[in-house]
Amino acid sequence: MIHRSLHDWFKSPLGEYVLAREQAWLDTVAPDIFGFHAIQLGLPQFDLLRESRIVHRVTVSPEPSFQRSHVQAQFHELPFDAHSIDLCVMPHVLDFSENPHEVLREIDRVLRPEGRLLVIGFNPWSMFGTRKLWSTSGFPWQGQFVTLIRIKDWLQLLGFEPASGRLACYIPPCDTEKWQRRFGFMEPTGDRWWRVAGGVYMLEAIKRVQGMRLISPAWSDQKLKSESLPLRQDMSSHVSTPITHRVCRMQSAERPAPVICAW
Repeated sequence: MIHRSLHDWFKSPLGEYVLAREQAWLDTVAPDIFGFHAIQLGLPQFDLLRESRIVHRVTVSPEPSFQRSHVQAQFHELPFDAHSIDLCVMPHVLDFSENPHEVLREIDRVLRPEGRLLVIGFNPWSMFGTRKLWSTSGFPWQGQFVTLIRIKDWLQLLGFEPASGRLACYIPPCDTEKWQRRFGFMEPTGDRWWRVAGGVYMLEAIKRVQGMRLISPAWSDQKLKSESLPLRQDMSSHVSTPITHRVCRMQSAERPAPVICAW
């Protein structure tokens, strides 16, 4: 069966299987992220940030939606101010974007320093990627699956630091629940033995902004003089006294009459 949208594919047995594992990871990560504003790019039919503690949450997609907290806009032209978003979740946005670099640059613009970015995508180094080799029609197989290594490289160039993540969906992409149950043993086994072969990857990244502060030495001639004067006085008091007595004794030994030394 050919699905015309990612939303329709998530209603299929395989899509529900994938969405359940993605939602479980988001329900674990989202409650620990605090802030004032959060956005979800794509899939406005699903509330992926349902467990988030951020009150003001909106979804963004190019398609219109009847939800109140929905904004219709392109992903590379977000209608938000710079450094105004605390959390952004991108469920398979880069897999179907024609300009993934522009989307990431736009996310970097709207995210505030120390803001969080949650990226979800299909892993081409998995059985899902193998199926894509002979099935390129319909969703999600018509997308361009970007490797996790490349995603990390793109994010590091923008100043993002990968914080956590995981892979899931190690089973073959079966369209029936019967075969999904039969291959269910591969999920815990895959987490232990072949983590790179998960069908989907989920990555959390933090936007880092390096600050710089020039610290110049507070050198002052007056300060140097004030610090050097006590040292010179101490040295003169300790050095002049023995020399004075020594010279006086030498002169008293040469001359019979006493000599008064005044220094």
